[in-house]
Amino acid sequence: MAFFNNEKEPVKNVETNVWSCVSDDCQGWMRENYSFDEEPSCPICQSEMKKEIRVIPELK
Repeated sequence: MAFFNNEKEPVKNVETNVWSCVSDDCQGWMRENYSFDEEPSCPICQSEMKKEIRVIPELK
């Protein structure tokens, strides 16, 4: 599909499994499939992480 007048193709948002930092001072998160660890630690503050589902842009 062609888009004109500098309009960009709309980005599709999908529900995605992510790891989210449990620390109140940190807002770190990462997609679940970006970690090789069974339960990864936060790459920003090294705290524990928990699984969540977020609606984020789809990666192609």
